[in-house]
Amino acid sequence: MLNDTLSTAISKIENYEKFGKKECHINPSSKVIKKVLEMLKQHKYIGDVEEISAARGGILKVNLIGNINKCRVVKPRFSVQIDEFEKFEKRYLPAKGFGIIIISTSKGYMTHDEAKQKKIGGRLIAYCY
Repeated sequence: MLNDTLSTAISKIENYEKFGKKECHINPSSKVIKKVLEMLKQHKYIGDVEEISAARGGILKVNLIGNINKCRVVKPRFSVQIDEFEKFEKRYLPAKGFGIIIISTSKGYMTHDEAKQKKIGGRLIAYCY
């Protein structure tokens, strides 16, 4: 029984990256997992994401390109306000301007840089560099 499917998916991707695999199958999939993978793809941490099965649970095929050093889910999902982004950047990212923190906001999922520009707070979901 899986308690946190996002955490399982992210750790599976990171493990496959460490072993030099070229693709990874994630089961089950969800809207949150798809959105997080889409953001990782936009920032060129992973390659294409393809939905193999749309049946219950679903399976996602992720092409890995070897750009992930560390990718984790933030637990507990801290609430973050506009003036607190720097504190969490120092905690989760190795250097300023290096890596992304994915945040769930009232305007949808976005990176911490986009949230700072739009001056929106939210909840921390994951980070990757």
